[in-house]
Amino acid sequence: MNAALTETSEGVRVAVYVQPRASRNELVGVQGEELRMRLTSPPVEGAANRLCCEFLADLCGVAKSQVVLLSGAKSRHKRLLVRDADLRLVARCLKVD
Repeated sequence: MNAALTETSEGVRVAVYVQPRASRNELVGVQGEELRMRLTSPPVEGAANRLCCEFLADLCGVAKSQVVLLSGAKSRHKRLLVRDADLRLVARCLKVD
């Protein structure tokens, strides 16, 4: 499994590097030990953080409420938690080996 994904008792922790103000929302791939994500939203008043959680929920096929920002609210390096998720399922949805 990739180092960007970590299984915990609460679900799966996902390490993400976010590039705001992109032309479209997309998961680019793995960069180091993080998933690289491009988002259309600017990093203003938490808009990019909300979109990051919503986009990850959409990619994983879970409810928006299941994805929580753990750290990195004011950074491009973020840690998110997909609650009650299985590591293999999240890895398959995100196409991460």
